[in-house]
Formats: sequence, C-alpha cells, structure tokens
Amino acid sequence: MTTTRETPRTPGTGPYAPEHTPRLAWAEHAPEVYRAMVRLDTAARRGLDPKLYELVKIRASQLNHCAFCLDMHTKDALAAGESVERVVQLAAWEESRHFYTEKELAAIELTEAVTVLTDGFVPDEVYARAAAHFAEAELAQLISAIAVINSWNRFAVTTRMVPGHYTPGQHG
Repeated sequence: MTTTRETPRTPGTGPYAPEHTPRLAWAEHAPEVYRAMVRLDTAARRGLDPKLYELVKIRASQLNHCAFCLDMHTKDALAAGESVERVVQLAAWEESRHFYTEKELAAIELTEAVTVLTDGFVPDEVYARAAAHFAEAELAQLISAIAVINSWNRFAVTTRMVPGHYTPGQHG
C-alpha cells in the first residue's frame, strides 16, 4: 500500500473558500482597551493549570462560535502538551467524560453555564460542583478566566477576526 502525504492546507487558497476580511481592526482603534484586556487575561490565568485554562477557553469559544479564538487556543493547548484527542472530544464532553478529570469536568460545566446563561443565572448545582473541586481563590480565577474569554470571543466575532494565522505563544 502506498501512502501519499497531503500537503498542508492554507486557509483561503486553492479549492478552499476565500478568507473573509475583518470588519474592524479594533485593537488598533481601541489600543487602551486591547492592552487592558491583555492585562486582564494575564491576571485571570494566574494560579490555573495551563491545560485547564486552554480547555476552558476552547469550550467557551466553541459555544460562542469564535473561529479566531478556537484557532488560537487549540494551538496553544497542543503546544502546552494537551492531547489532540481531548481537544477534539471537548465539543462532546458530556458523552466523553472519561477523557477528563472530575475537576476539569466541573470547570467545563461552569464554563458552559457562565457562557450561555440560558436561564439567566448559573445553576446552584453547577457552581457547587465547581466549588467542590477548586479552592475559593482558584475558583475566583476560573470565573475570571471564563469571563475574559467570553469578552475576547465577543470582540473577535463582532469584528470578524480571521482565524488560521496564529502561531502558538504569539500573544502571550
């Protein structure tokens, strides 16, 4: 059997759909806000496991349909040593719970509750599961990280930031 190696795909080239263009380079037009977001992001990640932090960012970005942040955080997660399998399964975490620790599951569930807010609040049982796995200071950091990625997602989705060009570690 002969195996052929596929050439790497470059988004927007060849038979692929063209890349969209961003609506606005918001970081250039609101540099103080951008720098404040970077500082907030840096502060929110303190004390959190880097892999857990990336899983939270990926899950929120999946829910918010943020392709730019999905591109960035899946690459950062893989660069941090996360497995492809766990990143791929994250979209269906409820059916593939066995890929994650109870602590990670509590963080992922809290991420969904905070991101979606379907009922207008975070259910007590979801919060209690997270609180059972995280010390109060770490839980405060986790909630901060979830809030920050949701803000990043909203900037990226609204301004149509273009995915596919990020290199791991480029922004942090």
